[in-house]
Amino acid sequence: MKRPLAASAIALAIGLAAPAQAFDLTSMTGAERDAFRKEVRDYLMENPEIIIEAVNTLEARQAEQAALDDRSMVEVNAKALFDDGFSWVGGNPDGDVTLVEFLDYRCGYCRKAHEEVKELVESDGNIRYIVKEFPILGQDSLTSSRFAIATKQIAGDEAYASVYDTLMNFNGEVTETALRRIGDTLGLEVDPILERMDTDEVNQVIQQTRELAQRLQINGTPTFVMEDEMLRGYVPLDSMRQVVGAVRENG
Repeated sequence: MKRPLAASAIALAIGLAAPAQAFDLTSMTGAERDAFRKEVRDYLMENPEIIIEAVNTLEARQAEQAALDDRSMVEVNAKALFDDGFSWVGGNPDGDVTLVEFLDYRCGYCRKAHEEVKELVESDGNIRYIVKEFPILGQDSLTSSRFAIATKQIAGDEAYASVYDTLMNFNGEVTETALRRIGDTLGLEVDPILERMDTDEVNQVIQQTRELAQRLQINGTPTFVMEDEMLRGYVPLDSMRQVVGAVRENG
């Protein structure tokens, strides 16, 4: 357990252990303060379960506050999240639930989530799925995202979907030769895409997504936003389906 959490929990436990009526510790004499400390210590030693109760209460309060903060950030940034005009939109464009994913092609957990997210979207049939290119794991991540974004800008959404899926399953070094091979395999005209990769148009997409992630306090991948819920990290398929169900029920 982290020390700040433990310290806060102990403070909360002392509050729970203390008498209901208000009192001023600063007005106590040294002897009274020592006696009070002994009483608190003795009480906690005799009732250690109160520390666990206090920790659980504190964690619940913190989780509740974090969820409220996330919802507020999502609301403020809704336009950039759900309708930025440049991110790829898959699934059902008219779906009743929108799922946004911030991803990095070299992220192991993004790769683990990839097939499960695809299964969720395809099996549900009523989810609007938006991909945010968020390369944070080095040069290969950045090169992959540049290639994917350039593909969308040059060849369109269908070509992007194929490249995105291929890059999620690609294990080699991301070189120009490798990208040419990917493009050729997918039947793309590769030269215009490669020429586009380092342009302002591609840079702007990456920069705007990074700024959005910063405003949302996202610093890892995958991170999902489902309507007003933010899910930080890998979420198993069954749990994702439960969130979708809860969103629909509360909607």
